[in-house]
Amino acid sequence: MDESSPEVTTALQAILKASRLCQKVRKDLTEGASIQKSDRSPVTIADYGSQAIICKMIKERFPDDVVIGEEVSTELRKAERSNLLAQVTHYVRDFFPFTSSEEVCAWIDLSSRSIRNRYWTLDPIDGTKGFLRGDQYAIALALIENGAVQLGLMACPNLYMDKRQPNWKKGCLFLAIRGKGAFQMELEGETRQSLFVSKVDTPEQASFAESVEPDHADHLTHQKIAQKLGMTQPPLKMDSQAKYGIVARGEATFYLRVPSPTEPGYKEKIWDHAAGAIITEEAGGKVTDLYGKPLDFSCGIKLEKNHGILASNGILHEVVLKGLEM
Repeated sequence: MDESSPEVTTALQAILKASRLCQKVRKDLTEGASIQKSDRSPVTIADYGSQAIICKMIKERFPDDVVIGEEVSTELRKAERSNLLAQVTHYVRDFFPFTSSEEVCAWIDLSSRSIRNRYWTLDPIDGTKGFLRGDQYAIALALIENGAVQLGLMACPNLYMDKRQPNWKKGCLFLAIRGKGAFQMELEGETRQSLFVSKVDTPEQASFAESVEPDHADHLTHQKIAQKLGMTQPPLKMDSQAKYGIVARGEATFYLRVPSPTEPGYKEKIWDHAAGAIITEEAGGKVTDLYGKPLDFSCGIKLEKNHGILASNGILHEVVLKGLEM
C-alpha cells in the first residue's frame, strides 16, 4: 500500500469531507444540536453526519469491507428526534445533494460490530466533549488487517500546525501507512511534512499528554508516575487522539492512559486508538498497553487483551513501563 492506493485516496477524500462537515456544524452549533445517548455521553449532529459520509464512501469503494463505527441511527430515527435528523440530513446534503433522511440513517448503519480479517474502524468524532467546548477533537479512521493497523488517518480541525505558533494556523491531518512513515498535512492545503518523535532520553526533560476529562483516566496515578520519574513539566491535557499526533510530531514525549479506578475492568475501544497508534509508530515511536504488550485489534470492538495505553517516543518506553510498577 502507498499513497496512490485506492484505500488511501478514498479514506483521504472521505475524512476531509467529514472534517468540513464537523467544522461547519461547530460553527453553527446552537442549543439543541446535541442529545444524550443511553450511556449519557454527548453525541452531536456532527458525529452522525461524519459517520454517514465516511461509511458511504468506504462501502461504495470497498463493498466487501466491514466498517466498525461508533454510532448507530437508533436514537436518530425516533419520532422525537425528527428535528435532529433533519439537521443531520441538511449538513450531509452539502456534500451529497438530494440525500434523504432515510439514506443518511442507512449510511450510518453501514457500520457493523463484527470484525473480519480486514476491516475499517471509525470514530466520527473522538473527543465529543472537546468538540462541544470548542477544544480538540479528531475524526479517526483506520484500516486493520489480521489484527494489525495498516493505515491510519486523523483529522484534527482545531489543532495548531506549529506548537511555536499555537494561535496561528489550525487544522491538521495526520496520515500513516504501515512501513511508509507518518505525515502531517494542512486540512486546507497541500503542505506536508514527515513526522518524527522526540529524541528526549531523560525523564527529567520529558513531557506527557493525558485526557482532559478526569473520568477518562487515572490522573492521580499519572501524577505519581511523573513524580517517581523526576519529571518537572506539567501534563499536556488534550481531548481525543490528537494526543497521539503531538507525540508523533515530537511535541510530547509520551501519552499515558491508566484506566480510572472507578472502572477497574475497563477495556479500550478499538476506534479510540487504532489511527493514533499507527501514526505514532510510523513516526518512530512505540505503542503498547501498560504491561508492554502490543495492542491487539483482532478481538472485537474492544482491546480485550490489553490494559491501558502507553504511546511514547520509544527511547523512554521501558523507563515509563518500569515507573508504572507502583
